[in-house]
Amino acid sequence: MELQTMTYLVVGLTFALYIGIAVWSRAGSTSEFYVAGGGVHPVVNGMATAADWMSAASFISMAGMIASMGYGGGLFLMGWTGGYVLMACLLAPYLRKFGKFTVASFVQERYYSKTAAAVSVICLLVMSITYIIGQMTGVGVTFSRFLGVSNDMGIYIGMAIVFSYAVFGGMKGITYTQVAQYIVLILAYTVPAIFIAFQLTGNPIPQLGLGSDIVGTNTALLTKLNQVITDLGFGEYTSQMPGSKLNMFVYTVSLMIGTAGLPHVIIRFFTVPTVASARSSAGWALVFIALLYTTAPAVAAMARYNLHATMTPAVKTGGDVFAAEGSLLHEQRPDWMKRWEKTGLLKWQDKNNDGRIQYYNDKSKDQAFNDKAKAAGWAGNELTVNADIIVLANPEIALLPNWVIALVAAGGIAAALSTAAGLLLAISAAFSHDLMKKIFMPDLSEKGELMSGKIAMVFAILVAGWLGLNPPGFAAGTVALAFGIAASTIFPVLMMGIFNKKMNKEGAIAGMLAGLFIVLFYVFAHKGIFFIKGTEYLGLIGGANSFFGITPEAFGTIGALTNFLVAYVVSKMTPECPEHIQHLVEDVRTPRGAAKSVEGAH
Repeated sequence: MELQTMTYLVVGLTFALYIGIAVWSRAGSTSEFYVAGGGVHPVVNGMATAADWMSAASFISMAGMIASMGYGGGLFLMGWTGGYVLMACLLAPYLRKFGKFTVASFVQERYYSKTAAAVSVICLLVMSITYIIGQMTGVGVTFSRFLGVSNDMGIYIGMAIVFSYAVFGGMKGITYTQVAQYIVLILAYTVPAIFIAFQLTGNPIPQLGLGSDIVGTNTALLTKLNQVITDLGFGEYTSQMPGSKLNMFVYTVSLMIGTAGLPHVIIRFFTVPTVASARSSAGWALVFIALLYTTAPAVAAMARYNLHATMTPAVKTGGDVFAAEGSLLHEQRPDWMKRWEKTGLLKWQDKNNDGRIQYYNDKSKDQAFNDKAKAAGWAGNELTVNADIIVLANPEIALLPNWVIALVAAGGIAAALSTAAGLLLAISAAFSHDLMKKIFMPDLSEKGELMSGKIAMVFAILVAGWLGLNPPGFAAGTVALAFGIAASTIFPVLMMGIFNKKMNKEGAIAGMLAGLFIVLFYVFAHKGIFFIKGTEYLGLIGGANSFFGITPEAFGTIGALTNFLVAYVVSKMTPECPEHIQHLVEDVRTPRGAAKSVEGAH
């Protein structure tokens, strides 16, 4: 069966499955709409949490970023996975025991302030909407390549699918749909990896294949990859680092604490019946997440190797071996390149008019290499490969069967849709439950709250779709920006609310606003995203090393430190937190039965 037909078939079957689950699990109450009735099994919830947490960034972008960054890309593995561990150990059990299933509800009761709750809702909405841009963009990219439709049409279809199961099913529908999406995305990620690992190294286990020798040689895969890319002026794959060590450290921390503050994942721990079940589902989710995250480094390295193999013809012409390395006749480019050129995510420009595609590092600091490139007649790198296509194009580059390529398309769509649905539910809960019910209309009936939640979700889908169709100038960094906002606003207010019983409402409000402001200011000022009548203005902060070499994507750590500092100072200058709130915090942190055990010991 030809690729296009196979892709339509596989993706169509997954859509039918998602919609069928939504019809079966329609939400009839606010409890079912927000937390699936609180009766989801821990293993099922762990699988749904993994799908909710592993977004298009995890499935589509992460391996691509590791492939392009090499060793330095490990910060995404450490940051995102470590952040989940932080959430599971330090936040989820306590929030579950507190009994408030949204961040704003926790903030309102813990900090005894509707104003604090409203500020947390603003932070949550800014973060969620920023994050969802990346998901809708991922949906558009996947649809445009594999279904033969335009990027815009892909986003419209994605909006319709999410609408069908998120608006009607709520958390109940989303939960069971995400279980199906997890199965689809993990198969789509691991099956091609197994094929390619066996193809390159003879070992079908990708994690082991990464450290194995290439078939027919005594050379390790990573050693050969280092040799191939350094010959073309790139840095060693196993030692590259994004910027300074300080930047890598704060970038990792930003991703870690930003992950721990994701509201759409936190809410999942309220879909299980008990605190013990919440802990259990957190453990299961980590197991399911690890299946993808331990495979990602192998996918990245093998994809990078295959890409360079494509660009290095087996038969070199002209007698100059160096000139032929990384230099492919344009008319001989493989079909996968032709297909991806149509999406605009792979581009070629013949800068020296020789009819060949030169793919090398034209910004290399190795002067001897630069001299050789100039002598060979190269006039600059001519191939631009967007990191987002690495996972999606990997099976095509490796010439895998059409059904595997179609499965990857379904997996990429599943990853984007699962996280988009979770974010939309978080936005809906923030609007209907936290703003309407808790602040503006406390007498709102359950039916009215349910309706307002669905209306809010429809509105959020429309806004997300519009942003996907008209992405802002900083779209490429939206996921990192979203984590930076969560790190600088939501994570600190939750941590202080649980572990600092004297933190008061004034400190919490000031901290959140300070964290949000400093991150947004640094990102926008650094990147220069100011638009007036279509004109983009230069940023207020110039250069890549404006603040101790810290990039905008890593600034969430500084925002979090600012939040903690401002909150502490303000809390010391304002009235102390009420005594009954301090007792409430102590009770949340004390395991049940602990007090009796202590008394018995005496």
